[in-house]
Amino acid sequence: MTNSMPNAAELLGSRRRVLVTGGAGFIGGAVVRRLLKESEAIVFNLDKMGYASDLTSIKEVISELGESAEQRHVLLRVDLADAGAVREAVKAANPDLVMHLAAESHVDRSIAGPGVFIESNVTGTYNLLQAVREHAEGLSGERQEKFRLHHISTDEVFGSLGAEGRFSETTPYDPRSPYSSSKAASDHLVSAWHHTYGLPVVLTNCSNNYGPWQFPEKLIPVVTLKAAAEEPIPLYGDGLNVRDWLYVEDHVDALLLAACTGASGRSYCVGGYGERTNREVVECICSHLDQLLPARKPHKQLIQMVTDRPGHDRRYAIDPARIEAELGWKPRHEFSEAVAKTVQWYIAHYANKKT
Repeated sequence: MTNSMPNAAELLGSRRRVLVTGGAGFIGGAVVRRLLKESEAIVFNLDKMGYASDLTSIKEVISELGESAEQRHVLLRVDLADAGAVREAVKAANPDLVMHLAAESHVDRSIAGPGVFIESNVTGTYNLLQAVREHAEGLSGERQEKFRLHHISTDEVFGSLGAEGRFSETTPYDPRSPYSSSKAASDHLVSAWHHTYGLPVVLTNCSNNYGPWQFPEKLIPVVTLKAAAEEPIPLYGDGLNVRDWLYVEDHVDALLLAACTGASGRSYCVGGYGERTNREVVECICSHLDQLLPARKPHKQLIQMVTDRPGHDRRYAIDPARIEAELGWKPRHEFSEAVAKTVQWYIAHYANKKT
């Protein structure tokens, strides 16, 4: 990001009330922290406070910023599956902008128990759309003109790539897991509410995020913590599945740009130019740990191949040309440097938790 990139306050403009769903999650929490640090907006954090929800990072920022920030963060403990509670929460927030990040997102969990993914990601999005539609229709003047619902989704809705090519906004949907299917359904609902009811929406589809504060069930924190403890590191299949990695703060840059300056009805793909095989990611983490926590043998010797995940997509990669050309976004972080920073954070954070 260049120095001329507008901060959150500049992007929000006259918008003073922002509703963030899933604001106690990994990406949602990063959005909430940025809004609190860079603007005077009141942030309504709608989260059901499930197993992966954590307000610690937000509390740390509020502690740094003081009483004003504490007053500007309003937690709404609501499950999107509860239509009545969602409607009341939207009324209470009275938002100028809605950023919808709440979702069940772990593929393995979706395979073991798909029902909750349908409830949260499909029914929950429907309930939010209905409540937000009612709210938006009651707005007038500049508030109505600037209002947006920004729906944040995943590149997994596009299915699996071969050795060549990258996903773009025109790639046909081809989801393969219960998780990606539920997110594809929610994308289609958002688009339908725009075309049918005129709801002003923006959609983004991102690649794999990583960074501090990610719940330790995803690849990078799992590998970091297992390797640090000198436990076996599981690696699916042949380890050659490719993902496009995006540092979470770069994603927040893109989300705020899209939410505040993206055209209504437009979708944007957000990728970090970070294509790596899973094996490359694991070995990169192990290499950093060899420097941070020298052991009797290289950490990569802890890698153990395990049976592949059912329906495991072979390759994801995103072409972010549209968001770069139309909104001026570019990732600021290079993969190996940002992974090193992330690994250091997990080691320090979890070491502190044990003391």
